[in-house]
Amino acid sequence: MLVKTKAIVLSAIRYQEKSLIVKCFTFSEGLKSYFVPSAFSTKKSNQRIAYFQPLTLLEIEANHKNKGTLEYFKEIKIDYPFRTVYSSIYKSTIVLFLSEVLHHSIYEEKNEALFEFLESALIWLDNHEEVANFHLILLLELSKFFGFYPDASNNDLPFFDIVEGCFEKLHGLNSISENETFLFKKLLQVKFDSNQKIFSSNDRQILLKILLDYYTIHLQGFKKPKSLDVFREIFS
Repeated sequence: MLVKTKAIVLSAIRYQEKSLIVKCFTFSEGLKSYFVPSAFSTKKSNQRIAYFQPLTLLEIEANHKNKGTLEYFKEIKIDYPFRTVYSSIYKSTIVLFLSEVLHHSIYEEKNEALFEFLESALIWLDNHEEVANFHLILLLELSKFFGFYPDASNNDLPFFDIVEGCFEKLHGLNSISENETFLFKKLLQVKFDSNQKIFSSNDRQILLKILLDYYTIHLQGFKKPKSLDVFREIFS
């Protein structure tokens, strides 16, 4: 079946010497993996490989056999050319980190709302300079689509239970500390356009650990990104 759809690149793994296996989250078909033969063997290989950088927004035409095997691209073009994402060390580190998170989080056959959210968030990232809290907000917002967004109905209570996903009056076995809960409550109120200086570098490190622990508990098969140490170093 010939399919034309938007796609977000989640990963690209070199196969043997000349080829790539590319994992994409597509708008119309959900998660798909593609085989790109001879990606490194032509004069235009640098141009072709550029299509498959982390979280690149593509428009593709592909042959989908839907048999659980690798699919093949027929045509590929950039749907939205990033201006700053790959030239900024901070933004490129963010997308590398988030591409790993998404690689271990998205298992859906199709989720158009999730695709549109990611697309708009990445375009926002490309067009703004103050992005220190972007990854925290995105991780929190993604939990809505994955089904474990925190229950904030009792957010006047002092402790957040990361297993139950709600606020509690007493500090339990699975509760984060009162100070961590205070920071987490602040994050629940933050939007992409909010003041990025609302958190210190140390605050962001604390919040990132909370969110990754939260994902590990609530999302089956989730693995903490290998780029986490690099990410922490860049944003320390």
